[in-house]
Amino acid sequence: MLHLLIQSDPAGVETAVASATNVVVEKETLWGLAVQGGWVMIVLALGLVLAFYIFFERYLALRNALHAESDNLFMTNIRQYIHSGNVDGARQLAKQTNSPIARMIDKGLSRLGRPLPDIQAAIENVGKLEVANLEKRVSLVATVSSLGPMLGFLGTVTGMITAFQDMAHAGNNIEIGLLASGIYEAMVTTVGGLIVGIVAYFLYNVLVTRINKVVNTLETRATEFMDLLHEPA
Repeated sequence: MLHLLIQSDPAGVETAVASATNVVVEKETLWGLAVQGGWVMIVLALGLVLAFYIFFERYLALRNALHAESDNLFMTNIRQYIHSGNVDGARQLAKQTNSPIARMIDKGLSRLGRPLPDIQAAIENVGKLEVANLEKRVSLVATVSSLGPMLGFLGTVTGMITAFQDMAHAGNNIEIGLLASGIYEAMVTTVGGLIVGIVAYFLYNVLVTRINKVVNTLETRATEFMDLLHEPA
């Protein structure tokens, strides 16, 4: 039967094949699909860019906050200064070292001579400030993660509204192509919102993991410093 159709109208068959080929190409073009999503896709794209920017900026800040080898060397030098009674040398070393641990130890050294609970409280306060500084803007990544699917769902609703409006205006002359724009907007924004939400959620959890590692390291160094003060001269 297909053979008879080709013999009877070869030009029509070629046109149909070309049209089908064009449709496949359009479906495989991500940019074309994104454009069909409308303004919601623009908001989602901006949110994803913001999440990536905050992620890389905070990740670098967290990586630079702690260095295992240099921190170990710093604490070794502090221990030597304390054992030799050279508090001024220890404070000078702490001031010259740009790290959260050094700022915590410097605060503790500045409180020497006071009761140990006061020294520990001063160190903990500095540690909290350091952690708060490292957590800046991280909550925005979580916000993008939450808003992504919600914006996608909003685009789904607006897309379906557009499709039903087109149906209402068409009356009895309803065609599939007439509904395509609304359906495209509904489906594409749903997928886009889920992608943005998943990616932002992953980035947020990576940052939270790094922050927890920093917190644990600061607590370990603070305990090490307090144990140093308890050691006999």
